[in-house]
Amino acid sequence: MTSETTKITKKYLTFFLAKEEYAVDILCVQEIKGWNKATTIPNTPDYISGVINLRGTIIPIIDLRLRFNLECQDYGPMTVVIVVKVVSSGKKERIMGIVVDAVSDVYDVAEDEIKPPPNFGSIISTEFVKGLATVEDKMVIMLDIDLLLNSHELAIVESLSDELLTEH
Repeated sequence: MTSETTKITKKYLTFFLAKEEYAVDILCVQEIKGWNKATTIPNTPDYISGVINLRGTIIPIIDLRLRFNLECQDYGPMTVVIVVKVVSSGKKERIMGIVVDAVSDVYDVAEDEIKPPPNFGSIISTEFVKGLATVEDKMVIMLDIDLLLNSHELAIVESLSDELLTEH
């Protein structure tokens, strides 16, 4: 058995934000849907676009451009919502949506090909970045979707979503 056959690879869905390519583990992805307006929730951070009702489930929608402090951009025909399953630190699963500029591709990436993110010190937070991988001669930023979507603000949105669901 060669070392090539024992390499552990995972599939990653890649997408674009501000001309940069990001990736998430495809096992976290539930579905990809075109952009439809979300119902806004008052008093939430600006990167929370609101919630949508997806087949009876209230799903918070996060605009990743705003979450990453990127320049705001109007949604276009390529804008999509990637519906992902997130596991919290308490092992609770929840479904959330992330708005991205466009979906790119699905790649097989060997775990040993993912390099750790550079250390920028305390100035720039890279806690959500799992690492960097070179795929087809381009750099892809690998995200840890569980860490990205488990901040305190998102827990607040989840409780608001639960309240909305019980009101209807």
